[in-house]
This record gives sequence, structure tokens and C-alpha cells, in this order.
Amino acid sequence: MDPRSALEAVRTAPTLLEAMRAASTLADVTAQADGDGVRDLISATLSDDPLTALAAVHALGVCDDPTAAPVLARLVADGRRHVAEHALDALRHTAPVDEALPQLVSSSRDGGFTGMLAQRTLESWAVRQPDRVRGALVTGLASTTDDDGRTRLAETLGLVPGAATTTALVALAADDTEALPVRAAATAALGDGPAADHSAEALLVSLARTVGPLAQTARLALFDLRPAPAPPVPDGLTVVQLFLHSDIDGQLHHSGRGDTGGIATLLVHLGDALLRGEPAMTRVITVSGGSPEPAQFPSGRPSAAPGGHVGSSLLARGHHYAKVPLSGPVGVSRAWPARVAARRGIRRVLRTAGRVDAIHLRMADVGSMAAAEVADELGIPVVLTLAPDPQALIDARDHAGTLTRAGFDAADLVEHLWFRDQLLRDLAARASHLVLFPRPQVGDDLRRYLGIDIDVQRDRLSVVGEGIDVAGVDRIVGETLDGSGRRRGSGVTSAVDELDSLLDTLPDDRRALPTVVSVGRLNPVKGMATLVQAWRDDARLRERCNLLLVGGDLDHPSDEEAAELARIDAVVPAAEAADLGLLVAGHRPNTTTIAWLARLRGRPGDTAPPGVYVSASLKEEFGIAILEAMAVGLVVVAPDGGGPATYVAHGETGILADTSIAAGLAGATHEALDLAAAPEADTRMAQARDMVRTRFGIDTMAASLAAVYREVAPQRAGEPRLSDAVEGAS
Repeated sequence: MDPRSALEAVRTAPTLLEAMRAASTLADVTAQADGDGVRDLISATLSDDPLTALAAVHALGVCDDPTAAPVLARLVADGRRHVAEHALDALRHTAPVDEALPQLVSSSRDGGFTGMLAQRTLESWAVRQPDRVRGALVTGLASTTDDDGRTRLAETLGLVPGAATTTALVALAADDTEALPVRAAATAALGDGPAADHSAEALLVSLARTVGPLAQTARLALFDLRPAPAPPVPDGLTVVQLFLHSDIDGQLHHSGRGDTGGIATLLVHLGDALLRGEPAMTRVITVSGGSPEPAQFPSGRPSAAPGGHVGSSLLARGHHYAKVPLSGPVGVSRAWPARVAARRGIRRVLRTAGRVDAIHLRMADVGSMAAAEVADELGIPVVLTLAPDPQALIDARDHAGTLTRAGFDAADLVEHLWFRDQLLRDLAARASHLVLFPRPQVGDDLRRYLGIDIDVQRDRLSVVGEGIDVAGVDRIVGETLDGSGRRRGSGVTSAVDELDSLLDTLPDDRRALPTVVSVGRLNPVKGMATLVQAWRDDARLRERCNLLLVGGDLDHPSDEEAAELARIDAVVPAAEAADLGLLVAGHRPNTTTIAWLARLRGRPGDTAPPGVYVSASLKEEFGIAILEAMAVGLVVVAPDGGGPATYVAHGETGILADTSIAAGLAGATHEALDLAAAPEADTRMAQARDMVRTRFGIDTMAASLAAVYREVAPQRAGEPRLSDAVEGAS
């Protein structure tokens, strides 16, 4: 196919996803395009169709024609923000262009997602022409007075190799008149980065002896600068799993807050299960955001330990929780500017851990992007759980008419749809092994969403359902229903008392009603506001049941949480909520949540009808909370697609519905309440509980993944593996 035909395929594609796949083909065929093809691309960048314009911009980025880069350099100042942003990204693949340097420095200084793209391009250019990039950044620093902008430029300067860069960073780090964040950015770069050099060691030692946050940064920088020799590690396999957008601990204290949702619960339980499997993993290291523990990254002072350094606690057998310090927002959608800090922290963990046999990534976010870069650098095999996000959501919104070609540019500026699509495809192409969720038509979906042929790639694909801690759920349910928790004085008692107190805030005439419960993050994709709308607008449903929402940080909400709370409040004002039957409870630890679900199912002798569980998510790749609800014995409402469609028996154990529409969600909730109150409900839900135990226990999942890790482990010392898994990937 020639560029002109490929460009026409983008213009005429009947769906958004088909246009994006055609754009990848356009980039492939453009690499060797002649003058006519390049002129067509330049003309296409002016198109009123956002998809055509963006496809042309990215095709110019990989074009060998010398006229392409100057065009992109002019486009970074284009008044169309979506074109300018993508031009910044496309320039990463070209030779440096002086005309674009001021705009790249300016964007890097301003930060945000656009700043991250500019920073990546400057980092790429600095490898080839460090002096030009350094000069532009130093000039930018000299003309920038605000502390945030100087901090970002100092971090970007740390990506430029050369002794002159080290000298500039030392000056920033040592300057007592400089703002603390600026000094911290320079200090961190002196320990880890292309400008890190032992000439800065004396300054780092001096800073590490002070008191305050800069001292902690200096200590970590010293640790990075003078790492211990490769440490001895226990025999057996070591696996790293990662989710940076939460602070994960073994007790799941932060469950439901911010982006700490089902994935955090999964990683805690999965790590424990891998350690008790047959054969067992030796170490599992779960990496999340937070403050690093000193015992994991001890100072490099001499000791009697083998290798002459204090040993890290990460070298011991067991399940470890390692933290990566990030500044600024750490939510999935806003954490892109943390790429450098994430990469530095992940590299620190992987180096400290010694031999790592595999790292498991699970989403197209900044953590996976950074971790994949470090894994390539260190030769660690990557296992990727491949869920079509954002592709499935783009497709669903396209068919619903809520996302169109004309509106793609505005949505992309907020949601970074094009970038996330390409990032996931790149991660899939580079991974040693892909793990797929069970889906009704998994092969067709992957081909349509991502261009992956499951038959061709079968040797590096595994379908693995997620799992829950069935034994733990059974214990909590037992203590809740038979009252044994009260006799033992366990946390289940206080959890049930807390729920009872919450329900007591309802009017007397509503306390005998069943409760519809939904557990999840306060994020638009989870549909909490849509569920409230469905319940509020359907008078019969509102009269029939109460509604309990569990999730979110109500005291200190993130921007996304605050926006979702505002949507809920617009439907049911908080002052009226309890009187109407709506309870917004905020996040709770996982144990508390399970106890609440069990209590809402009902105890023997209860006269109130059993409650039901509703997942109002726009999409659900698998649905840990749904499985937990079924394991407790609740009838569920779940999205009709993705993972839930493979295990929810419609009309028997739950209702599969279009959860994007309030009226449809209300109707599905009515059906679920009918199922829960039917005479045969106990028998059906007992079968559902047995199904969860048999198919979706965490130990079953761990056994399947352990086999994958053992398969990829021999690739550890080899070259990073590239795959042709993505058809037309660029």
C-alpha cells in the first residue's frame, strides 16, 4: 500500500478504532515515502478531521525525508492544541531541529502530559546532540523564575549526558538560595541519570547529613550512585509486580481510596499465593507509590556483609512491598509527568533486588511505560496482562455516539487516547509473554481492538482469569453470619457494628428494605454517579431499596473523586441522601468491605430481603469486586461484556446489562432484586459460590501465572525480545 492509499484509509475508516489501526499502517508505509507522499502528509496535517491530521503528524515523525522534521517543528506552535501536542511527540523520532528547541523547553517547563512528551523528545535528542539540548535548557532555566517550572527544567537537564550537565546540576543542588524542589530534582539526577557522576559524591554526602526531605533525596541518590555489587539472592524465582498509583500494604488499608481499587487487592493476595504455590516463588516484590523504607535501600557504608555493603531487606525470602517516591498527582490519568521519577525508583528497586526473573505489568500507564524501559535496560523479561484499554472504551463510546471523529481532538487532549493506544500496543510488542483475560470472543476482540492475531501468537499467549482469596472470604463470611467474630473479638465485629450504625441513620421505614451495594473507586469509569441517577429517577426502585456506595476518599478527595462526588450531589444532595435511602460511605479496608457484603446478604432469621451487588462500570475487564460479591452469595449486576460475561450466568446468578444507561441499569437492578428474593435463590447462589471457588480462587490464578514466569525466566540474561505480535505497529 502506498502512503496516499493509506491516508485515504484513515479518512474513510467507518469506526474510530479502524482509523487508528489504519494510521499505524500509514506510518509503516511512510518510512520510505517519496516526495509526493510527504507532500500529501504535510497537506493532511491541515485536515479538519482530527484523526487524519494526527495520523499524518505521526507518519511524518518516522519519515526519512529531510523536509518532514522542519514541518513538525513548525507544528509544535500550531494553534490547534491537539496537533501541536502530537507534533512534540512525533519529533522524538527525528534529528534535532533548532527551530523546535524553544517550544520543547517551554512545554517541558510548563509540565503536565504535554510536558512529559516534550521531555521525552528532549531526552531522545540529547543522546545525539547533548550540547544543543543542554544549551537550550540552561537558557530556559535562566529565564524561568517560578519554582515549579525550574524544578521541571532541572529534572529535564538531568537527562542530558555530559560533564557540563553534572557541573550545572551540582550548582543547582548546592545553592541554598534555590527552591527546595529545584535542589531535590538536581540532587536526584546526580545519583541516577546520564549526568550522574562520582564527582558529585562529596556534595551528596554533605546533603545527606542534613535534616529534612532534601537529606532523604540525597541518601537515595547516594544509594543510586554507588550501588553494592550484585547481591547473592535465594534460590528460586523472583517476580516483581507493579502498580504505582496507590500505596499498597499487606493489610490493604487504603483500599477504595483514589486509584487503589481491585488491582491493589489482587496484587496483595496474588503475591501471597505465589509464595505458597507448588513450586513456590522465592520472592515477590510488589511495587507501588510511597515513601521508601530505609531497610530496603540502606546507605552504601561498608559493612561485614558479603560484598562489603549493608544488605537490603528485599533480598530475603517473602512478599515485599517496595515504594517509589513520586511528587505531584499519582492518579492514573494525571501521573504522566512522574515518568522520570517512576523510572528512577523502579530502577532502584530492580537493581537492589538482585536477580529478577520477570516483571509483570498490567496497564498502559506511566508506571508500565517506565518499568518497560528499565526492564529493557536490565534484560528482565516482561509479562503483560493485555486488556484492551482504552480501545474497548473508545469502541463502546463510538458506537454509542458519545465519542465522534469531530470530538476526538477534545477527548484526546484530556484522556490521551491516541498515546495510550500506541503505548499498549508497544508494550504488547515488546513483552515476552501476554496474559489475556477470559472474554466471550477473546480472539476476535484482540484482533479488532489491537491488531493481534491470537492464532499466530499462541505460543506467547495465556488466558488467565483473575482470582480472589476464597479462604479469606469464607472466613470473614463465616464470622459475620454466625457471630463467631464477636466471640473471637476480630475486626469483623467492628466492621459489622460500623455498618449497622450506618444503616441506623436511615429513616425507620427504610431499615427493613434490601440494600443495593456498589464497591469501587470514585472514578467516572466505575459509574457510581450513573447508578445514583438510575436509582433516583426510578421511583419504584427508590421505594424498593436503599443504595450504599463504598469507595473514595471523602475527607481528602482527589480531583476525580471530587468531580464524581459533585455529580452524585447534583442528583441527590448530600443533606438529603440518608433520608432518601442513599449512603455514601467512602473507602474501607478489604476485610471490612467483605464483612459488609456478607451482612447485606443477610443472617439466618433476618426478615429483610437480601441485598444485591451492582457494578455500574462502563467496562470491566474482569471484576474482582464482582467475584467477591458472588463468593459472599450476592446476586450481581455486571456489564454485559468483558470478563463478567464469562462467569455471570444471566438470569441465574446475576444480570448482565448495558451499564452505561441509567434506565437500563435501573431495570437490571429490579431484575437482580427479584432474583435475590426468589425461592430458589439460595441454591443458585450456592452454585455461584462453588463456581468462584473452583475457577477463580487466587491459588488457581497463581499456579497459572507461576507457569508463565517459569517459562520466561530463561530469557532474563538475553537481549530484550521484540515481537511481531502487533500487526502494523510503528
